[in-house]
Amino acid sequence: MKQILSILAFVLIGAYCATAQSTGAVMTFDVTTIDYGSIEKGSDPIRKFKFTNTGNEPLIIKTAKGSCGCTVPTYPKEPIMPGESNVIEVRYDTQRVGPFTKTVTLTTNESADTHTLTIKGDVKAAPAQESVPAGSSGIKG
Repeated sequence: MKQILSILAFVLIGAYCATAQSTGAVMTFDVTTIDYGSIEKGSDPIRKFKFTNTGNEPLIIKTAKGSCGCTVPTYPKEPIMPGESNVIEVRYDTQRVGPFTKTVTLTTNESADTHTLTIKGDVKAAPAQESVPAGSSGIKG
């Protein structure tokens, strides 16, 4: 009798755990890292991370914070229904020359309530332009 009760208890616990894991909002990204590559100073600063709510409850993004002031995320404020997709836009200050790796941390209503998105790249200085001295017309005579 004790064996039957033990087996029944394990079956019920297993069924509960399986059910608990398949409920709630689930944020699934196409990619979590975007490489800007090698870009010129002042290039397009925005990149978009597409995601889908693959869960069975509405997904709510509570906050999105960049790792520094040069990385600014924009995120949907309304709930994302199950099966719907949306984007997180990340703007990096491409006036800053040099290599970079920055993150955006999202806080959601999921059971694992945070996600980290990464952007990286290398901003190159604009090529120097030759200048003509102020007093010269550039014509040799």
